[in-house]
Amino acid sequence: MRILLYALSVSVVVILAFWAYGEGYETRATERDVARLERTIGARHQELSMLRAEWAYLNRPDRLQELAEMNFETLGLIPLAPDHFALADQVGYPPPAPLALPTPPASPQVWAEGEALEQKIGDVIVMTYRFGADAKPRVISPPTLADDGEQLP
Repeated sequence: MRILLYALSVSVVVILAFWAYGEGYETRATERDVARLERTIGARHQELSMLRAEWAYLNRPDRLQELAEMNFETLGLIPLAPDHFALADQVGYPPPAPLALPTPPASPQVWAEGEALEQKIGDVIVMTYRFGADAKPRVISPPTLADDGEQLP
């Protein structure tokens, strides 16, 4: 019985030694992967800082001014001046066109014919919500703009 217990103990120790040896190799491989990723991240950070510096160099105001002057005729740009800016209240928007909704026809046959209805309405949208077999289409007008430029429902 003692020999069996010794043999079992030795085999468990050998199995645990192989397991720990394998885990050591996996740990070293993972550390190499982490070090490689850190080097890649460092290279990307360096590349990003180089790109930011190049972007700042290319977007210098004096360089952009020279490019705008060189390509003045091609681009059709005008020099900016303080009087080119205005508040939104100062912009003269055209008033919205008056909207006249047509009265729906009395006969249901005209509602069923899409062409006759489109000829009468023009740019008004006709939507049909079918809640029943005999549901009639509803006439919805296009959205208009309020005096301050906001879209009305």
